Amino acid sequence: MSQDVTRLPTRHVDMPLVYRYLGDRRFAYALPRALTLQILHPGNAAGLVAHVPRGLWTHKQRAVSEMIYIAYSNRDLTSVIRTAHAHVKGVDGFGDRYHALDPDLFFFQHATYVDTLFTAVETFDHRLDADERDLLYRDCCRWYAKYDISARIMPTTYHEFVEWFDDYCATRLRTSPDSDSLRERALNPNTWYPARVPSGAVRALLHPRACELLGVEVSRSDRMSLRAFTFRTTLLATLIGRHAMLIPAARHDPDN
Repeated sequence: MSQDVTRLPTRHVDMPLVYRYLGDRRFAYALPRALTLQILHPGNAAGLVAHVPRGLWTHKQRAVSEMIYIAYSNRDLTSVIRTAHAHVKGVDGFGDRYHALDPDLFFFQHATYVDTLFTAVETFDHRLDADERDLLYRDCCRWYAKYDISARIMPTTYHEFVEWFDDYCATRLRTSPDSDSLRERALNPNTWYPARVPSGAVRALLHPRACELLGVEVSRSDRMSLRAFTFRTTLLATLIGRHAMLIPAARHDPDN
C-alpha cells in the first residue's frame, strides 16, 4: 500500500511524532496490551480493584482521553494528574503499600503506554527506523515531563527504555488475586475503541510477558484476525480521512 494510505493522521509534517500517532484511534485499539501489563503490577492491580470496582474500560476511556489531552496541550495540567491520583493508595495483595503517584509505579504505567504506542505504530502503520524510534521516544519523555512526577528512573534513550522495560516486566510483574479478578475484563474490552477489536486480534497484540503470566496462547488464527483487522482499519482511514481517525481528546490545537 502507498505511504499516504498507511500513515496515521498528521496535520503538520514538522510536528512532534507523538502528535502524529498518540491521538489516533488505532493507539486506543491496542490499549489491552497496556492494561494487561498494568494489572500484573500488584500495586496497580490493587488500586484498580479498590478504586475502580466496576467499569474498568469506562475508567480507561476517561483516563486515557485525559492523558492524550495533556500530551497534546501546552497548558499546565499537573494539578489534574495529582488531584486524580492522590487518593489512590493502599496495600496490595502481597502486603506492600502502594500509591498511584509513587514515581516507580507512575512511570511504569506511562511505560506501558509508550510500549503500546510503538506497537500500534508498527502494527497499523509502518516499521519505524532507528531515527524515528529515537525521535518518538524523546517526544514521549517530553510528554511524561508534563506530569511533573519524578523522572529519575526514566531511561534516556529508546534503546535503554527497551532494556529497562523488558527487565521490569521480567522481574517485577506477577499475578495476584487482584490480577486474577481483572483478567477477563482486561482481555475483553466492553466499551470505547478497544471494544471494536476482535478477541483474536486483542490476544495477538498482547505483550509476551502478559501472555506468559495470564496464560494466553496466541494462535495462528489470532494473528490472522489481527492482520484482517489491520487491513480494515487502514481502509477505514483511507475512506474517512486522517483527521477523522483522531479521538476527540486529540482534536484541538496542540499549541494551546
